[in-house]
Amino acid sequence: QVQLVESGGGLVQAGGSLRLSCAASGRSFSGDTMGWFRQAPGKEREFVARITLSSTTDYADSVKGRFTISRDNAKNTVYLQMIDLKPEDTAVYYCAAHYLGAQKYRHWGQGTQVTVSS
Repeated sequence: QVQLVESGGGLVQAGGSLRLSCAASGRSFSGDTMGWFRQAPGKEREFVARITLSSTTDYADSVKGRFTISRDNAKNTVYLQMIDLKPEDTAVYYCAAHYLGAQKYRHWGQGTQVTVSS
């Protein structure tokens, strides 16, 4: 059974940093694109970043230059390093694996809360 478990969320002041982790189990995702999404209260879930099997990355404009996605295939884990956090980054952050196209993924984690205070 495939499982994605996010960790690393928390409360941080504006300008601070956090690193989210997403540990996958059940099968290897080294050959898959993996991504991060977020959902703020009252808003739809939105794309944040993705990384392909060759480690090509893509980011939402709102996080470019501040967030970095990376992966460790040996650990079957994907990371999201976030710096210079802003209150508008407050959301539940979700990990996703096995890209199906059109921003759709087969597997999703349960989410981790990130709260940025001003």
